[in-house]
Amino acid sequence: MSFVLEHMRDNLWRGKFSSFTEDLCVHGLTGRLGGVSKKPYDSLNMALHVGDDPQTVWQNRQRFLHALGLKPENMVTPEQVHGDAVMRVGAAEAGRGARDYADAIAATDALITDEPGLPLVLCFADCTPILFLDPEHRAIGIAHGGWKGTVNKIAQKTAQAMQREFGTNPDELLVGIGPAIGPCCYEVGENVADEFRQAFPAHEDKIVLAEDGKPHLNLWQANRLQLMDIGVRSENIEMADTCTACKHQWFYSYRADGGTTGRMAAVLALTKY
Repeated sequence: MSFVLEHMRDNLWRGKFSSFTEDLCVHGLTGRLGGVSKKPYDSLNMALHVGDDPQTVWQNRQRFLHALGLKPENMVTPEQVHGDAVMRVGAAEAGRGARDYADAIAATDALITDEPGLPLVLCFADCTPILFLDPEHRAIGIAHGGWKGTVNKIAQKTAQAMQREFGTNPDELLVGIGPAIGPCCYEVGENVADEFRQAFPAHEDKIVLAEDGKPHLNLWQANRLQLMDIGVRSENIEMADTCTACKHQWFYSYRADGGTTGRMAAVLALTKY
């Protein structure tokens, strides 16, 4: 199992997980190269809510989804409010948020579906993308794991929603944890560190780390361990282990880019039978 960056075409790159095989799904995590956005969003900004020109964002979305063989006009994307709401979507939601942010799925940070060919799309810049694939029941999900979503166990809640909706067995679930700000760069205040200590008392030594006497968070491990706590097997969780702040020449980083920047996207769709 491995995470790699793969060149597709026209300076478009995608991050991909080896366990998410293309007979079951199409997926990709964008970098920041290969788009048409101008500074400070240069160049493949995939988000409509950061101040970039909407037509430019639509061009970027078309470029990337077409390169994956998907229909950008069918993509579904949520509002993303750093909450823990999970929404099941289907053919009726096709196109929600594709071209108009006001039409996105409101107040939602994770999407699940068993509808083939329906692209789920979430946006990130330091927060953790978490992708889910149930190969047995042919279902997928994506979750947005910022610190608030992570401490409220959005990854766990997404897996549990798939269990309720599709019969997903946690020990058969495949998970990919994508590029996000790493513990090397994610210094937080004691109040945030304490929330994680309280939420993960059995794992706090792996999640809240001390660097130069200041607390740093490991969001990658916080999301991995909360999934293992409900029966997802460690060997079924692929970790990108890639820090967006360290490598912000490749990825958008809210922290490294000073707060005004674009967003990467995680894209996931079931293949059609």
